[in-house]
Amino acid sequence: MEVITTIKEIKNKINEFKRNNETIGFVPTMGYLHEGHKSLIDRARIENTKIIVSIFVNPIQFGENEDLSTYPRNLEGDSDICKNSGVDILFAPTVQEMYPNGFSSFVEVTGITDCLCGKSRPSHFRGVTTVVMKLLNITSCTKAYLGEKDFQQYKVIEKMVKDLNIDTTLVPCPIYREDDGLAKSSRNSYLNSEERISALCLSKALKKAKIELDKNKDAKSIIEIIKNEISKEPLAKIDYIEIVSQDTLKPITTIKENVLIAIAVFIGKTRLIDNLLYNIK
Repeated sequence: MEVITTIKEIKNKINEFKRNNETIGFVPTMGYLHEGHKSLIDRARIENTKIIVSIFVNPIQFGENEDLSTYPRNLEGDSDICKNSGVDILFAPTVQEMYPNGFSSFVEVTGITDCLCGKSRPSHFRGVTTVVMKLLNITSCTKAYLGEKDFQQYKVIEKMVKDLNIDTTLVPCPIYREDDGLAKSSRNSYLNSEERISALCLSKALKKAKIELDKNKDAKSIIEIIKNEISKEPLAKIDYIEIVSQDTLKPITTIKENVLIAIAVFIGKTRLIDNLLYNIK
């Protein structure tokens, strides 16, 4: 495995891959890799001849008073995971490499960025789409692998790829969960032992909602069930609970189409997200 830190070097390597008719699977990450990331890498390895993983903590997607300075980092450990997972290139650029002096161009998707996480993190998705556009251009990848835990992020990137005619196929991959149901996240490392137990309220609430959905299609009452379950935890503070269309991310009152049940909850100071994709049978 090669570790590359400059755009020029990785583009030269990718040109070599393309001359040899390789297909390129790309997994964009912010590092501190866990089994969820590894599941994306494993999927990419099955479907492509070359695998690239990027590790870049993107400063422009963090808002004021968010956790940019404390976001967990472990490049050495990440490198070991990538090497053992059959990754060909680990791309780990600096902030200066990605955003050199004078950088002033941004990519913005409107509409579906105004709801859910976009409502409480207003500049977040502009930062996400800008860095992902840069990474897709840099890697010229055949397929890019994204986790469904950040389903809104996936839909925003999907919209950008479609609207801007980017020649990359996006592959959504299921949420990877711990044995007790907690969705894998790099931010789980912030949780102390008490908060870690409290965080299970997210997956427990979604599990209850799924059971109820088989007999009740009223979105308001489903939201109430989720709210009541999460509110049992004294360390939990709800940011949002919403039921929206999987296609448009617009709120649904009666569930007659495939929906996303999306939640964001603070456990102590740590903001966690989780979701349930419910498809009408």
